[in-house]
Amino acid sequence: MIIVASLLGGVLSLLVAALLTLNTRASWLSMLVSYAIGALLGAAFLNTLPEAFELSENPTQVTTILLMGILMFFILEKLVLWRHCHLEDCEVHVPPQGLVATAANHNQNGHEHDHGRSGMMIIVGDTFHNFVDGILIAAAFMVDVQLGIVTSIAIIAHEIPQEAGDFVILLNSGYTRRMAFLMNLLSSFATLVGGVLAYFMLHQMDFLILPLLALASSSMIYVAMSDLIPGLHKRPEIKATVQQVALILLGIGTIWLVGDVFVHGH
Repeated sequence: MIIVASLLGGVLSLLVAALLTLNTRASWLSMLVSYAIGALLGAAFLNTLPEAFELSENPTQVTTILLMGILMFFILEKLVLWRHCHLEDCEVHVPPQGLVATAANHNQNGHEHDHGRSGMMIIVGDTFHNFVDGILIAAAFMVDVQLGIVTSIAIIAHEIPQEAGDFVILLNSGYTRRMAFLMNLLSSFATLVGGVLAYFMLHQMDFLILPLLALASSSMIYVAMSDLIPGLHKRPEIKATVQQVALILLGIGTIWLVGDVFVHGH
């Protein structure tokens, strides 16, 4: 039951999210980035961080790991930038007039992309989150089968909007639809790994849940605030700003609504 639920928890939410996002028009991608920002921030502040605080007797422990996680993702992004700079021209090596002439890099949909930086970081954070989901599914089934089923349904439900946001970020980051799907699929198997490991050694793994939740939160916050929001400022006109704010609120609202209905049962 744990293996089946872990596979369904990862793969079902992934398939639904893929159907919602991978068939979208290229022109909608920049709009959907605003929704993805809301979904990421909603998942971090309404989902994973509250779970981490519930597990912690010392809130400073959670915020310290969150802070260290944001710094870790900053360093990770720097490493990717350095690697990219060795492979081709970048801001460090190209004079300003050269940058104006090349007019930034564009992916196959005609949108600016960041050479996979935000996509890679969101996959790392999502893998942490999926691993924790697997542990939670296993723990619930070991208490009661019915509780395990309810927990699995809740996890599938709250993962769909977040996975949809991940797809948008991967596409916006320059990945092809096929690569975005494969990377998310690979990340989703962390749910199965977490579930199986938790079945055999749950008590030894308890200490992992809190730091992994905090690290998953830090990846979502960092990518939303550092990589995605600055791109929205390139369209400062009122109409675009209203649209962006509305879509960010929609992303946050989706996470809140799904969590309220499926996770808390209201």
